[in-house]
Amino acid sequence: MNMIHDPDVLETENLSPVFEEMQQLVFRSAREKQPVHGVEKAIWEQMLLLGHKLLGQFFALSGTGDMGETVTLPTGEVCQRLEELHERRYVSIFGEFRLQRVVYGSREKQKIEFVPLDNRWQLPESVFSYVLQDWDQALCVEQAFGQASTTVARILGLKQSVDSLEHTNQEMAQDVTNFMLTQPPPEQEAEIVVASADQKGIVMRRQADDPAPKAHRTKGDKASQKRMATVATVYTVDRYPRTPEQVVAALFRDAPEPSRDRPKPQHKEVWASLPRDEVPGSGIESAYAWMIGELFLRGRAKAKDKPLVFLADGQEALWEALAEWLPERAVGILDILHVTPRLWKAAHVFHPESSQAAEDFVRDRVLRVLQGKAAGVIRGLREMATKHGLVGAKKKTIATVCGYLESNLERMHYDEYLRAGYPIASGAVEGACRHLVKDRMERAGMHWTIPGAQAMLDVRSIYVSDLWNQYQEYRIARETERLYPHRNLAEQLFTMAA
Repeated sequence: MNMIHDPDVLETENLSPVFEEMQQLVFRSAREKQPVHGVEKAIWEQMLLLGHKLLGQFFALSGTGDMGETVTLPTGEVCQRLEELHERRYVSIFGEFRLQRVVYGSREKQKIEFVPLDNRWQLPESVFSYVLQDWDQALCVEQAFGQASTTVARILGLKQSVDSLEHTNQEMAQDVTNFMLTQPPPEQEAEIVVASADQKGIVMRRQADDPAPKAHRTKGDKASQKRMATVATVYTVDRYPRTPEQVVAALFRDAPEPSRDRPKPQHKEVWASLPRDEVPGSGIESAYAWMIGELFLRGRAKAKDKPLVFLADGQEALWEALAEWLPERAVGILDILHVTPRLWKAAHVFHPESSQAAEDFVRDRVLRVLQGKAAGVIRGLREMATKHGLVGAKKKTIATVCGYLESNLERMHYDEYLRAGYPIASGAVEGACRHLVKDRMERAGMHWTIPGAQAMLDVRSIYVSDLWNQYQEYRIARETERLYPHRNLAEQLFTMAA
């Protein structure tokens, strides 16, 4: 075993001058009355230099990993030591290294079977260190790749291409699904399990065979091509019984709702999925599959006596998917905040905008809807349309409003929901759409490929679900298991040599 003794390393790389230089830097800066920001930056640059030297010593202490002419793997396979040392690039937060290692296999230019040092150090598959990948992607989930590259370069002095950051993002996304569905459920959950879904468009990058954009767009032409991501969320919340009158007062800001009394969602986790080209509707299917995994595989809704509520707007595709994936268990509720805008549209057919009459019209009908009288509201609107002899656009508006409400009547038993303390607005998933998708993926000039967009959605799901650190540990463990099944062999032999 080729191991270098500690004194040998220290003699070849004495770090005392580096510490002395840092101390002299401080003394000199104080003497010359330098501004603190300049001193701070100079100390940081010296710290990076010191970190590079120390990490270099760590590598040197392990030698080249020579374990003799042959190594017998636990599988019984005997590997030969190849004559030449093999170099590997490693980019750490302190800078780049070129690692020279002994490798074992059958012969040169054939598959390398065993690299003792790689096993001993548990190097990542990528040339970039796990720490650097973590820091890079923690920035990339919030900033454009180019901005993240610039930020890291300013802090660490490392230049990384946008392509490398995008590639790392896609690699980091590979284990997200397994991770989320294999996590134990939270130890303490609230009284009601809530699932919700919504959709948000993401601008796609034009493919080489796509037709060129028109020089002048006419009505109906889109500036860019979007693909709809289905966003799902699961959380729990305690019951919050209210009366219809209290909800109306909150909606119309008659009195501020005491926020400290309102239960807060607990352990909210989110997921988003884009459809694949070859499978229409696959984005919704993937999102609902994740939702079912959260509810039953992880056990968040396993107890049959625990109420399960599904909240969404009136988009039929979301409700059709619910009927397919969760046909009986969930109480389906139409988001009340998708009812009120339609009642405002109806009000403006009969009354001027911003008028007290329009507000009174909406206030009365919202209250009746919350009292479980939505069918009567629909009848009343149609009778008013007939009585006023509406034609054209106004008639169409009332017909559209009534059609929307009528198609969702079975999801509008708000009097029952309020007595049971169920939530009746899907703010959690709409907030997830905004935070998960819009805040990162709809910035000016951004265009995505499907694989790139899905990878960012996956990694960002981990980030916004507050599972980032746990996921980094999980994926490193998974990759180490895959890359180094014989790492214990290297560990034992290094221990014997030491």
